[in-house]
Amino acid sequence: MTDYTDYFDEVIQAHRAIERSFAVEEEQAALERLLARFSPGFSMVTPQGRVLDFEALRALLQMAGGKKSGFRIELGELQGIDLHERGATVSYREQQTDANGLHTDRRSTVVFEKNESGRVIWRHLHETFCSE
Repeated sequence: MTDYTDYFDEVIQAHRAIERSFAVEEEQAALERLLARFSPGFSMVTPQGRVLDFEALRALLQMAGGKKSGFRIELGELQGIDLHERGATVSYREQQTDANGLHTDRRSTVVFEKNESGRVIWRHLHETFCSE
């Protein structure tokens, strides 16, 4: 059996931090701790097909910080795709809801790498909206 536990835990913990960041205005130090989870070479394809790099992610998190009252993220369907010496690729389903009732449902695939100290960091994320 292949053990993806560290990677699944990172998905869960990162989303808890993102959920908190969007729902509650936090100090700059909290944003920096959240950003430390991502590689400086991070890239992301949003559900709309937009490509973000690390600095665009920083800007997005700064802009959204504390602006989504009641924001909640529910995760499920975590699956391992590939596990190798330097990281892993996993997929998951993410449902977001805010206090206004706005709901989105997406499937995501993330490529993780381990940095020099062995810590799991996000290298690439691709999100796709689920059809209703």
